[in-house]
Amino acid sequence: MEDLYPSRKKLETEMTLRKDPVIHSQGAGEGPLSEEQLGFYEKNGFLLLENYFSDESVKEMQKEIFALRDAEHDKQASEIIREPESDEIRSIFAVHRDHSYFEAIAKSDPLTDIVQQLLGSDVYIHQSRINYKPGFKGKEFDWHSDFETWHVEDGMPRMRAVSVSITLSDNYVFNGPLMLVPGSQNYFISCLGKTPNANYKTSLKKQKLGVPDQASLEWLVERGGISVPTGKAGSVILFESNTMHGSSGNMTPFDRNNLFMVYNSVYNHLVEPFAGTEPRPDFIATRERIPVTS
Repeated sequence: MEDLYPSRKKLETEMTLRKDPVIHSQGAGEGPLSEEQLGFYEKNGFLLLENYFSDESVKEMQKEIFALRDAEHDKQASEIIREPESDEIRSIFAVHRDHSYFEAIAKSDPLTDIVQQLLGSDVYIHQSRINYKPGFKGKEFDWHSDFETWHVEDGMPRMRAVSVSITLSDNYVFNGPLMLVPGSQNYFISCLGKTPNANYKTSLKKQKLGVPDQASLEWLVERGGISVPTGKAGSVILFESNTMHGSSGNMTPFDRNNLFMVYNSVYNHLVEPFAGTEPRPDFIATRERIPVTS
């Protein structure tokens, strides 16, 4: 298959326009989002749905993510990612696969209806995880486009996926919240460095490959700025697969936790990784396309 978004192959970085639409459906008539919401997502590459879940639902989800963290704390498993400088759990992957409670959330309506509206097709769950960023201890996530990694290391051919972050702590501007660069979804930045096999074993703790160069990031920020969606727990942040994003470390006493799912179009199935490496494990990038509606 032709590599439409080459990265980590040249000695210099390169910025190109995206070759795929941001929204793949025909508009507001095909799902819950309004024309105004679709227009915001198309322009900015993300959308905040405030107070999406009730306080009662949030409390239940909070109980479940902390119970899972405590149960897994002393276990050694590939799905459990720990902080680079401590034994604290950073992320637990494949929660929709291994836990029926989180599977039900990932497959719930109208959340999946929204994703299908954006992607214009049936979808499957490419990845799921819980991200924990405890007060004082939670480390940063470097600036990156998810698509760059999914393309290079997983073989995702096109920009036809969307990430869904359910905020399970109040998001402030100071507790390491998600930061996004509006408009960055329209530009693909090819990155430097050759990808080794099993790069995920270090990149999930601290990403070094697939991060943009400073000049490209400065250019994107000069055009679009930086947006920090804040608000109470229970909001949902949708962002396009190529939207540049990251988060700083959490130096405050306030946790910042979220339940995170990635949905991919069933027509955007994974091929061999464009880096020429072995495919990453299924818990990071499932290669079995089971539509959420089945």
